[in-house]
Amino acid sequence: MKTRKIPMRTCVITREKLEKQDLFRIVRTKEGNVIVDKTLKANGRGAYLKKDINVIEQAQKSKALERHLEVTIPDEIYEELKNILK
Repeated sequence: MKTRKIPMRTCVITREKLEKQDLFRIVRTKEGNVIVDKTLKANGRGAYLKKDINVIEQAQKSKALERHLEVTIPDEIYEELKNILK
C-alpha cells in the first residue's frame, strides 16, 4: 500500500518547512477580515506561523505577517494564538 504524502508548509518567520499540524494558519478572507484558521481549510489568503511563542512575538514585532497578508492585523489575533498555545 502507498504511503500518504505529508503536506509541508513554510513558516513566514523562520522559513522552516514543517507539517501542517505544527503550524498555525492565519487567513485574510475576501471581506478583508483576519481569522485564525483552526481547520486549516478556510477560504482566503493564508500564511503559516510555527507553533512557538517566540515566533508569534517576532511576527508581531516585525509585521511580516501583515506584509504577507497585505492587511493590518489586530493584536487580538496574536493574543488568540498565544492563548491556543497555553
